[in-house]
Amino acid sequence: MRWSWIARHSDTISAALVQHIQLTVLALVIGFAIAFPLALAAIRWPRLHGVSLAATGVLFTVPSLALFILLIPLTGLSLATSLIGLTIYTLLILFRNIVTGLNGVPPDVSEAARALGYSRRWQLLTVELPIALPVIVAGIRIAAVTTIGLVTVTALIGQGGLGQLFITGFTLHFTTPLVVGFVLSVVLAVAVDLLLVGLLWLLTPWQRRRA
Repeated sequence: MRWSWIARHSDTISAALVQHIQLTVLALVIGFAIAFPLALAAIRWPRLHGVSLAATGVLFTVPSLALFILLIPLTGLSLATSLIGLTIYTLLILFRNIVTGLNGVPPDVSEAARALGYSRRWQLLTVELPIALPVIVAGIRIAAVTTIGLVTVTALIGQGGLGQLFITGFTLHFTTPLVVGFVLSVVLAVAVDLLLVGLLWLLTPWQRRRA
């Protein structure tokens, strides 16, 4: 490790870390915005569940580098290419966990809410989503850690956040940028995972009382 290189390139490293976080957050937000209504539709119309699961599953199996290369003729070496590819890899995980979480709500709880005169939307927001939250957040945690790893691949198309440090290290045959990129990627994944665990802990006080 050459600490002097890290000190001289602290601005570059910080910028790469910020870009890595931005790409991860944007991909997760867009992925959730697509997966959530898709999951609600799949629960409402069960035939859609199999089709959606198969489609997101097929997309998930496409190798990441191949997917980004396929997107380049359409969107170029741009932020859009990175976000489209990263978002696609979140869909299967988020869709599956949202459906599993909402389907896990006990039927008697839903029936009690309807008996109390809850509208469908109010029942979803105040009864079903809080019960399904642990499973949904578990999906977000998996998707977040997966996306943080995949963002490094987008460095090959000019994005990539911390992945740029890997390219610098390989190009210069210099290990310090590689180590810095690897360590920061791992620390970021652990930090985001712990943040989501803490958020779930705050949002589900009834689980703490049971424990």
